[in-house]
Amino acid sequence: MNEISTRVLLESMVRADATIDTGDLYAVGTALGMTDQQVRLCIRRAVTEGQFTQEGRGRRALLRASAALRKTLDPDVEFVRYAYEQDGGHAPWDGRWHLVAFAIPESLRPARDAMRDGIVRLGGAPIQGGLYASTNPWEPHVATLVAELDVAQYVSQLTTTDLTVGEHTAPQQIAARLWPLDDIAARHHRLLELTRTCAAALRDDPPGTERLRIGIELATEFTRAMEPDPLLAPELLPRPWIGATARAAFAQCWARLSALADDTTPALFTRYRDTLEGRP
Repeated sequence: MNEISTRVLLESMVRADATIDTGDLYAVGTALGMTDQQVRLCIRRAVTEGQFTQEGRGRRALLRASAALRKTLDPDVEFVRYAYEQDGGHAPWDGRWHLVAFAIPESLRPARDAMRDGIVRLGGAPIQGGLYASTNPWEPHVATLVAELDVAQYVSQLTTTDLTVGEHTAPQQIAARLWPLDDIAARHHRLLELTRTCAAALRDDPPGTERLRIGIELATEFTRAMEPDPLLAPELLPRPWIGATARAAFAQCWARLSALADDTTPALFTRYRDTLEGRP
């Protein structure tokens, strides 16, 4: 069983009306190997932090997610759909490397750290100090990040079809040097293995609590695989690429899982269903 944190469980159980039935929460927590005490402490922390309000006590309580928290729960629709576009051959690489360079002074260290972290989240890889590369047209996203941090005067962007990194000039060699492809592939292998296990379990039409457990485990593993994936152009990746295989299997499994959802099912199920339905 893949390790799931109590916070992930809590956020995964939010329904479309922003509420959680704590009876269901404790039941799914048990199915995931959590103790009641672990779940109880997580609820207490989340309420203290203002992410949830609580009505009632114990297993009959009703939790309600804050508006701020609800905004963070949706998957990155653009990112996920772009991955499937690439997998389907609908987003071929134009041969351009997209580069961003920044030299933010020490006096603005928090902004510098946030810029670096934001670039990495967008799939960038460091070439050398302050210079990052991507194969995707990320300029609008970088511009948004720069504006949020108010560091435009310290940032430069450019594209090139002529990039040399160390002694490497071949795009596939550059990609293999800049991004940890083995680690990214390993994450997708774990997703594929779990997807196959979940698909087999769903064929037996499991009860509601078990379906919730399957859905939370599957969505969590999908996130673990996708978050560090820079979505490199398929032309730069090993063939066949495990990422494409794992995502195709996940989409098929999730379609089966979401077909079993009803009005009381956490919104997690419909959020991913709606995202995947829009893929090519």
